[in-house]
Amino acid sequence: MTIGEAVKERILELCRERDISVNKLSTLSGVTQSTVNNIVSGRNNSTTVSTVKKLCDGLEISIIDFFSSPLFSDLEQEIN
Repeated sequence: MTIGEAVKERILELCRERDISVNKLSTLSGVTQSTVNNIVSGRNNSTTVSTVKKLCDGLEISIIDFFSSPLFSDLEQEIN
């Protein structure tokens, strides 16, 4: 799994846990709906840390909580 795929899956997981839509997350976080949709559709595989932080703020979690998931344990090597 790549970092982009892991971020996408983590966002979807957190939305499911909170029973909110991706569009609601956009509203809560102040991240544009198109940006969030691009992340979760896989069109954006290079989300910035700043965007992840805004999403975390909207979810009321820390960035440490976001990345403390098994999804990030076995990421593929990004440098080839």
